[in-house]
Amino acid sequence: MTGAGQAAFLAQALQSGLADWLTHLRALNGAAPATLNAYSRDVARYLQFLTEHRGGAEGLASIATTTQSDLRAWMAEERGRGLSPRSLARALSAVKGFTSWAADRTGADATTVLSARGPKFRHKLPRPLSEAGAADLLASIGDDAREDWIAARDTAIVTLLYGLGLRISEALGLKADSHPLPQTLRITGKGGKTRIVPVLPAAAQAVTAYVALCPFDLAPDTSLFRGARGGPVNPRLIQAAVERARLRLGLPATATPHALRHSFATHLLSAGGDLRAIQELLGHASLSTTQGYTAVDAARLMDVYEKAHPRA
Repeated sequence: MTGAGQAAFLAQALQSGLADWLTHLRALNGAAPATLNAYSRDVARYLQFLTEHRGGAEGLASIATTTQSDLRAWMAEERGRGLSPRSLARALSAVKGFTSWAADRTGADATTVLSARGPKFRHKLPRPLSEAGAADLLASIGDDAREDWIAARDTAIVTLLYGLGLRISEALGLKADSHPLPQTLRITGKGGKTRIVPVLPAAAQAVTAYVALCPFDLAPDTSLFRGARGGPVNPRLIQAAVERARLRLGLPATATPHALRHSFATHLLSAGGDLRAIQELLGHASLSTTQGYTAVDAARLMDVYEKAHPRA
């Protein structure tokens, strides 16, 4: 069977299964659209590989009983086309998820696939700003804004990122009826996971200052933060504003909007914050994700030690 024929057969035999699995993830697990798109690509490539590798398309039961040899061949091909260890680990995670789902529906034994180990890779550590760098960024973010209300808007947004540890999508997703900010906010983050975050007075004041200057009608169910034409703010506008401020202040290239969220966590940890509490504030599903900040803090302590200790 030609590659084109195999692809067509694959679509007939397995595409509906893949679509059902993605629907399951969306409905029950609240997976984000970007995650679903990545998983869809990863699993589709895996299924196509098995079709070609085995010389013909198979059903869900056969997919669930993939051998170690098949898995090794698939991973070798993925590495050969330039997939990084991190991306391959993500693809394997998607394959395991789909295989588990298929096994539940067919009664197949998926132990071989589910016990497969992914490639090892070094987790990227967060790149926070120093406390002084974060303060300088917040103070100067609106210096080159065309209008006062835009300067107030950008200041309010980055204050939410640093003061509350929000993702930029979470800050820009706030509705106008969030103002005035209460003492705590209920935030819906990745995967539909909700969390409660306390609101610093400085953040509430920054939002109030923006609302007082905003020239648009902020109806309750509309976006709190507006662009120059009145629509919702494009995240790239905030990224560009942070980049301009970074260049003015001479901050490192890693000073991005998301770095403010990293800074929030790192500075809390440095001040004695509890790791579990920080996990809840950030909305991390796993404590291991939050534990990356302990490595950052330890690295910074070692740097201080090596520079300051007379015996270092």
